Formats: sequence, C-alpha cells, structure tokens
Amino acid sequence: MNRSHDETSEALLQAAHRLLAETGPDSLTVRRIATEAGMSTMNVYSRFGGKDGVIDELYADGYRRLDEILETVPVTDDIPGDLALVAKAYRNFALENPTYYGIMFRSTVHGFHPSPGSTALGLGGLASFVERVQVGQNSGTITGGTTNDHREVAVWLWATCHGLVSLELDGVGDEEVDWPMVFEAGIRRSINALRPAQHQVNIR
Repeated sequence: MNRSHDETSEALLQAAHRLLAETGPDSLTVRRIATEAGMSTMNVYSRFGGKDGVIDELYADGYRRLDEILETVPVTDDIPGDLALVAKAYRNFALENPTYYGIMFRSTVHGFHPSPGSTALGLGGLASFVERVQVGQNSGTITGGTTNDHREVAVWLWATCHGLVSLELDGVGDEEVDWPMVFEAGIRRSINALRPAQHQVNIR
C-alpha cells in the first residue's frame, strides 16, 4: 500500500503501534485501533482499507527505519569491518524496536501477509549487506566463503544476525547466555570466514 499519510493516518498508525507493543497482536482490530486513536472505524477503512492495511504500513515503515539506520554506517576501505558494524546496527534496531521487528521478520500478527509493494521494500532492506559484500569482493577484502555470489553471502550474514537476535528477543537462556557477547563472537567468526586468512575483524 505505502500511500501518503495525513495527520489522521499517522494517528491511526501510532495507535496500532501502541496496541501491538502494549497488549499484543490480538488487540489489533479495526475497532480497537480506531478507539485508541480517538476516531471512528470509518477512518481506518477510508485510509487503509482495514486492519491489514494498517499493519502493512507498519511493516513498510519498519523497513524504512531499518534502512535509514543501516545507511548511517560509513563505507570505508575495511569492508569486513563495515559489515560487522552493519550487523551491530541491525541488532540495535531489533532490540530497540521489537514491535516493528516482530511484524517485519517474526510473523507476530497471525494471518498477515505483506502487500507486493511492501515485500519488495523488505527485500530491498538487504541492500546494505549486498552492496558492501559486492564492493568487498571487487576489492579483494572479501575472498572467503562457500560462494562467490554476493547476494548469497549477504543472505547468509543476514540469517546469522536474524537467528541470534531472534533468540535474544525470545529470552532464550537469558540466565546463562551472554547474548551481546555471543552475537559479537558469532558475527566476528562469520565475517572472518569471508576475509583473507591473514586478517581478523572485531566489531568496532
């Protein structure tokens, strides 16, 4: 959907965001979204076509926010080190925005399927990984791995980030696992596998 918003649309989106964060996905009904925003249900239908339209906008907005954050990571001559910073920024986004992250990656809203436009936006969110991997391969700073396809390498790195972050968000083994340390070690080892053997990387 990804249409332009007026103040009413923004108020409805914020209301949906609060409901999802505070009371969970089951609270996302047209009536509750409208009530939380202090409006009639007609506003939800006229702006978004219904509940799924609201959620689709939250999904797309999450990817826009993530992309903005990843784009702030500078591009230097140390592409593997830059990739480590991208991974760290990804984790920070997930921990600071669990509501968005849940919609984007974890199917927290049962039965929701993003629109084609939002799906394309989500796939574009991998661009920060893909472009940096390709630059690293072209410059020779990334030479390892099991594939030379920069897109496959990017997906592998993203999957590593996603798996570790998802376990952390679920609180798996919180009493026994130091997730920040595990994430740093996991990303460092993954990126080291892509570097020339004489180089190592630390998350800066």
